[in-house]
Amino acid sequence: PTPPPKPLTSKSLAMIFQKRSTRTRVSTETGASLLGAHALFLGPSDIQLGVNESMRDTAQVLSRFNDLILARVFQHEDIVELGEWAEVPVINALSELHHPLQTLADLMALEERFGGLRGKTVSWVGDGNNVLHDLMLGCTKVGMNVRIA
Repeated sequence: PTPPPKPLTSKSLAMIFQKRSTRTRVSTETGASLLGAHALFLGPSDIQLGVNESMRDTAQVLSRFNDLILARVFQHEDIVELGEWAEVPVINALSELHHPLQTLADLMALEERFGGLRGKTVSWVGDGNNVLHDLMLGCTKVGMNVRIA
């Protein structure tokens, strides 16, 4: 059998985790490895965004040594500022406004279970939050209906 492609071979991913998550860390590190990349975990004790060094400095330093930056932060402004100053792509792993990786995982699971998503309806019961925000965006992009209660 042919080994799967590794499109991120020799690439480095800086992973900023202001807000810890076992599932996100393990899945991201594993995914990076399977795609050929090296993942560098930067937790709250390793990096303090905007505290000891400015966000600009952090983004520029990480850009010099990494090909991608993934950030799981408390404030959405931190993602925006990282994106403004970084010279490499910045992936939003979570902020108080958005949770796009969760939406991608949810849509992939729905497609795996039900096939095509266009025209299908997702119902949400509960409080509005970052997960719902991105679920609304993601579902409409793939042609799904969203009902919220």
